[in-house]
Amino acid sequence: MGVRIEAVEPKGFADRAGIRKGDLLISINSHEIRDVLDYRFFETEQKLSLLLSREGEEYSVNIRKPQYDSIGLVFETYLMDRQHSCRNKCIFCFIDQLPAGMRETLYFKDDDDRLSFLFGNYITLTNIDGKEIDRILQMRISPINVSVHTMDPQLRCKMMNNRFAGDSLCYLRRLSEGGIKLNCQIVLCPGINDGEALEFSLQKLFELGEGLLSVACVPVGLTRYREGLYPLEVYTEETAGETLAILERWGEKFLKERGSRTVYPSDEFYLKAKKHIPPLEFYEDFPQIENGVGMLRNLQDEFDWALENTPLPETPRRVTIPTGEAGFGFLDSLLDGLRRKCHNLTIDLIPVKNDFFGGNINITGLLTGRDVANALVSRPLGDSVLIADSMLKSGEDIFLDDMTLQELEAKLGVPAVRVGSSGEALLNAILGLPAPEGAGHNPYESWER
Repeated sequence: MGVRIEAVEPKGFADRAGIRKGDLLISINSHEIRDVLDYRFFETEQKLSLLLSREGEEYSVNIRKPQYDSIGLVFETYLMDRQHSCRNKCIFCFIDQLPAGMRETLYFKDDDDRLSFLFGNYITLTNIDGKEIDRILQMRISPINVSVHTMDPQLRCKMMNNRFAGDSLCYLRRLSEGGIKLNCQIVLCPGINDGEALEFSLQKLFELGEGLLSVACVPVGLTRYREGLYPLEVYTEETAGETLAILERWGEKFLKERGSRTVYPSDEFYLKAKKHIPPLEFYEDFPQIENGVGMLRNLQDEFDWALENTPLPETPRRVTIPTGEAGFGFLDSLLDGLRRKCHNLTIDLIPVKNDFFGGNINITGLLTGRDVANALVSRPLGDSVLIADSMLKSGEDIFLDDMTLQELEAKLGVPAVRVGSSGEALLNAILGLPAPEGAGHNPYESWER
């Protein structure tokens, strides 16, 4: 019982109270401490009574501090216990479609409500119980991001291969009525949870009321590694267009009756249906941009703004940009404005076929170093090759197939430059200017796609 303390910050409140490394933190103000949410929530009070244990003997300390100041304890992991993994085996799960031999962390299926609040991860609600819902309500943990996929209980059980998956939908109502805001996502599979099933799901989500902040709908992504898995189809131009019509109609209904569009198709649906990406105002405050909703429109807007406010070089320059096949047309059109404005720039945009994953995987964020190298190795590449941040691991210059950016450079013989996700970062990289401040990692695709 209790959470082991890994370190105590020198001269902090805990240090001055005599707490030591190796002690177990049991409770704060009589509230059991199980993980980071308990600790962060209950340490905010000004007067604290801590129950701890040292070598099997319990002891207590009292601390008085400014409200919201940290006690000064460090634990072995950020969550203070193990990360919760997914108990489902969804028929569309991308992780089940990975080839063997990739790095171990890529096979971990996250389904942790604490990470939903802290980092925006999506959860299915099948990994928690009523007690955990009570804790969320008590602590006002909001928003919560939920992978819904369907509001039909029986269909949800089928899609998730979990006989309890339908029961957990009742938590959505409890959370919404308790004042917790919800962002939801639906991975759409042709002929399974689209069409009439999608209409039903959006109606039930509409009935959640003001607690529903947004719903992102994305098409299923299928790799070539599906032997033995549930037979699924990909969206065609026609079926993607039919699904878009449903989603846009419901978005208009939400906008008219609630004042916010709420329901958003991902950019991929527009690309698959060969439809224009909607204008900037369509996406309001971009509530699900990291889920691939409005990312292309935002990139266009940022790029155009930066182009109007950045001096262009006078010396000739040539760069090569590999990109996924899906977004090639949009990105090529975006770059045409720069090409027309600066004639001494040569920008070679190269669509790269995803041989590593195969299937219908054609987005930039799932390209591997091997496929990029194979597509570029025999080409004149100019001054540098620009690599989208979404292709690389957060905080590390490594592709999904474990090739490093440095290894790609060695294969190509020119600098390979990691480019931030903003339009300004893209423009600066093309022009050979320093990256703008704050041009950090912004994932393009979630594994659920």
